[in-house]
Amino acid sequence: MSISIIFAGLATGILLGIFGSGGSIITTPALLYLLNVDAKSAIAMSLGIVAMTATITALQHWRKGNVNLKITAVFGLFGIIGTFAGAKLGIITPVVIQLGVFALVMYAAAWKMLKPAPQHKSVGAACTECIDGYCDDLDYREIAVHGIAVGILTGVVGVGGGFLIVPALVLLSGLPMKQAVGTSLSIVALKSFAGFAGYAGAVAIDYSLMAIFTGIAITGSIAGSMLAEHLPADLLKRGFGSFLVLVASYILIKQFA
Repeated sequence: MSISIIFAGLATGILLGIFGSGGSIITTPALLYLLNVDAKSAIAMSLGIVAMTATITALQHWRKGNVNLKITAVFGLFGIIGTFAGAKLGIITPVVIQLGVFALVMYAAAWKMLKPAPQHKSVGAACTECIDGYCDDLDYREIAVHGIAVGILTGVVGVGGGFLIVPALVLLSGLPMKQAVGTSLSIVALKSFAGFAGYAGAVAIDYSLMAIFTGIAITGSIAGSMLAEHLPADLLKRGFGSFLVLVASYILIKQFA
């Protein structure tokens, strides 16, 4: 078994376990540059790997009460529609555009990780229903629109979109961070399965490599969930953001230089 697969799989799982996001941002470049998988196949396989890993990790969070099923259903349903459409668009999109957009998405994610944490809306004072620390007086139409938009991005460039979902759940839904991470994982799993279905049959997929990568990533996700309980969140976010900048810059240099 390649050291590259072990390293990339563990990194994928650890990021999903800690942040509820970031899996595809590791998986796609690893498949592309470490394992020499064709670009469109790498995007499709990344979606499948993240779908399985996020499902297992989301179940762990659900058992701890950190998954909001109502928001998962709304965001996830419209996210699936957007992701499937984005995957079909991704099949005909030139690779250079896909990877260029992917790098820009990584820079955006890095910015979100490195900037000071925003003060999200106060919950409880103006809400008609506040349950378990979050406000249930929500605009589900706005959540649905955000689900479609993130879903399209997921399908086209092969990212789960968790780094966009987590801030949205905190800002739009008033969820505490732990619930936002758990709910994000459940949404990422749904959307990634939809994206993989959109690519399946249209591009070559190495299912053996996917199975090995996924098994290692699941192990990493368990470790990531344990680490998240003990390491300072701000330190982890800054480290993740800096790593994203490095990887995005490498992709742009590799493709355009």
